[in-house]
Amino acid sequence: MEMIWFSKLGVPYLHLGKGEPLVLIHGLGEVKEGWSNQFELADQFELIIPDLRGHGDCTRTDGISIPNFASDIIGLLKELGIVNAHILGLSMGGAVAQEIYRQAPELCRSLMLVSTFHYFPKKLKRILYNNRRKKFEAVTASGKQTEFLAHMALYSWNKNTVDTFSNYFRPKYFIFLESLKMCLEVNNRSLLPEIKVPTLIIGGQYDSVLPVWIQTSMHKLIPDSKFIIMRNTGHLAKLEAKDRFNQLLRCFLNQQTNAV
Repeated sequence: MEMIWFSKLGVPYLHLGKGEPLVLIHGLGEVKEGWSNQFELADQFELIIPDLRGHGDCTRTDGISIPNFASDIIGLLKELGIVNAHILGLSMGGAVAQEIYRQAPELCRSLMLVSTFHYFPKKLKRILYNNRRKKFEAVTASGKQTEFLAHMALYSWNKNTVDTFSNYFRPKYFIFLESLKMCLEVNNRSLLPEIKVPTLIIGGQYDSVLPVWIQTSMHKLIPDSKFIIMRNTGHLAKLEAKDRFNQLLRCFLNQQTNAV
């Protein structure tokens, strides 16, 4: 088991490996240990893997918002004396990564935005929030929360993948709903064209949570971004196609290193 560290502001994080700093930001309802399949990247990079506010081991539950999630991580990086880092965010974590760029672009050496989003139209926001809130309430009451969410997030149902999902997807009811609400307030349409760092966008072919058309729109807005659709994966390619996913990250990150 990896040692858990805490920043002065109370942000829990895992810290392992040596090399260029790489920040891994989890998604809605996840915990930092959900990146366990990516720990192998520590052979080449300094991994900094935080729990977002209200998630995992983080006991702070006030001020749940994408800007606050981002400022917590910015504070952690500055506390660690990190001048800049590669920033990778999955799903809600991808929105946090975009917000880090908004607040502190100098801290971002590159961005990796995985199965994520930048904006939801008003009508879609209402449908998504109402439908998912009601379903989440119903499955929570029935005790089938993990099963329901696994059905949404995963394309393949192999036992190891489902077990890993169950171990690292630990939504806290009120934090989950408040975080979901904050996700739907994100509007980065004007931010994305201003991104000046190398950016990799990854989508899952069968993602039913955040379909690839959303990432396609992001790719069109971010100058010179790279876009890859991972075949035969759902929302969590990091679990369903670990080796392919990790190799994509290494390839992209090594290109940034070699470009220096």
